[in-house]
Amino acid sequence: MNQRIALYAGSFDPFTNGHLDIVRKASALFDRVVVMIGVNVAKRRAFDAEAMRAAIQRACDDQGLPVTAVIYTGLVADYCRAHGIRWYVRGLRNAADYGYEENNAQVNRLINPDLETVYLRGDAPAISSSMIRELLAFGRDVSEFVPERVAEVIDRKQERR
Repeated sequence: MNQRIALYAGSFDPFTNGHLDIVRKASALFDRVVVMIGVNVAKRRAFDAEAMRAAIQRACDDQGLPVTAVIYTGLVADYCRAHGIRWYVRGLRNAADYGYEENNAQVNRLINPDLETVYLRGDAPAISSSMIRELLAFGRDVSEFVPERVAEVIDRKQERR
């Protein structure tokens, strides 16, 4: 039997409760979800990609979600084609997200015509990764906005400063 596998990609710098909410919803629809940290070599990450990948994997494992967390440098459409993934999950917070995501979906379909984008609306507070980084810059506690495993990564980095 063919498994229905979906991909959910982002910088996840850091991975938030909003991201986890989308993973939960995707896990209810698909047999397995690949959570991909897309690495943009032109941008400097606030959190180590491998530490974040491991935290995402542990956070999903803790909740019994059928997830594989990976790191990839390249195009989502190419990764999906190479791994036989036909569904690309995107989380929407608002109408602005939809416009941006729809443009990306059209480009992905040009590259990989078999790839279908699935939009899911998040129910967790719409605290973005960039907002988390901003709060951290001002010394604020962000533990209520990220999974516990991600908070551990953030705490370790804060301790080294």
